[in-house]
Parts: sequence; structure tokens; C-alpha cells
Amino acid sequence: MNNRKTILLIILCGFFITNAVTAEIIGSKIFSVEALLGMKPAHIQLLGFTLDFNMSAGVLNWPIVFIISDLINEYYGVKGVKMISYITTVLIAYTFFVLYGASALPPAPFWVELNQTDAEGYPLNINNAYSIILNSGMGIIIGSILAFLLGQITDAYIFKKLRLLTNNKHIWLRATGSTVFSQLLDSFVVIFVAFYVFGNWEFKQILAVGSVNYIYKFAVAILVTPLIYLLHFAIDKYLGKERSEELIEEATYS
Repeated sequence: MNNRKTILLIILCGFFITNAVTAEIIGSKIFSVEALLGMKPAHIQLLGFTLDFNMSAGVLNWPIVFIISDLINEYYGVKGVKMISYITTVLIAYTFFVLYGASALPPAPFWVELNQTDAEGYPLNINNAYSIILNSGMGIIIGSILAFLLGQITDAYIFKKLRLLTNNKHIWLRATGSTVFSQLLDSFVVIFVAFYVFGNWEFKQILAVGSVNYIYKFAVAILVTPLIYLLHFAIDKYLGKERSEELIEEATYS
């Protein structure tokens, strides 16, 4: 049974780290949520700005990160979440460092020649495109790491408080409630640091864009709630009901 507990932790941490690091790598692409759903642009009027649901591709992974975070908290407590959050923060910073190093490497002439045009025949500087896609500005790097760490620690403590208040009942409340609060931080911290502290955005623009991002993340947090129950059920089956309840009890008061 102890082996299953360890194996489960390794699996959860593996998914957590993979999705967090992947989200940072793909985050440079901005996509239209409305276009993805075949809808017209929202054109939300907020604080003097016209805003649509244009999101970083990283939002595809972040709901998974927060789900796994809640599951780690459920079975291994706040200490487990803090441990994996600190490790992941270091790995995200390491990933950015490696990407910068890779972008600085001199390109092979044949690689540049073979990629002189894109799929539609337009001129393409493949080395420049590679650097633009993989490299993020220092403000975005610092903002994303800070937002990730603050979001995870906040999520962990709110999850535990809600669990104590509900006496280990109502999984949906502690999972969704903690995510809703932590996503609030995540939505505003990264753009505040990247575009206000290191950039030239007005503060009201930070509030406007952050609000639209939060609306999206809030909706996703609600929609993925059934997945929490499904994964919780699968883990209980894997560990056994009695062992699962023991872990949850230990995590609650640890």
C-alpha cells in the first residue's frame, strides 16, 4: 500500500510538472476563444477598452495544473503542494534558461536555406521565428513564475481551510473554491508584473485585461469540477477506500 502511495505521488507530480512547464513554453501564442468556438468577438466594453477573449495558449494546461494541485493537497496535504510548487518553479526558471541558450546558438546555413519560405510561400527567417516563439521577455518570465508560485500556495491554503470547515465533505466546494481564489491572483499578477512593472500599460488596462482573463478561468474552473470527482473516484479505487480515507485524514491535519 505504501508503494501505491508513492507511485500515485510520482504520477501526480509528473503530470503537474509536465503541464506547468508545457504551459510556459506554449504560452507565447495568443488565440481567439471566440474563433475556436465559432462565435463572433465579444467586444466587451470595460474601463474604456474594447476587449475580446484572446488568451495565451498556456490556459489549455493551467486547469490541469490546478486540478492536480488539488488532488495532491487532498491526499498529501499543503506540504505536498508546497514541495512540488517549489520544485516546479525552479524547473520553469531552468526551462527559460535553456530556451534562451538554444535561441542564442548560431543556426546551420542549410537549415536556414531549407526554411526560407513558409507553407504559403511567404519569406521566412526561421532562426528569428524560432527565437520569437521560444523566448519570452524578462517581465513575462518573472511575472509568470511569481503568479504560479503565489497561485499555488494560495490554492493550497484555501483548499485546506475549506476542507476543515466542511469536515472533508463537498469536494466540489474546496476544489472549485480554492481554484477560483488562486486564479484571481494568477490572472492579474502575471500581466501586472509583465506589462505594468516592466511595460507601459495603464493600470486600468491591467484591470480590464485581467478581468476578462479571470472570467474565462472562472468558467473553466466550474466546467472541470466533474473531472475532480472522476479522478478522486479513480484514486480511491487504486489505493483502496480505507487507505484513501487514511491519507485524506492525515493530509487534513498535517
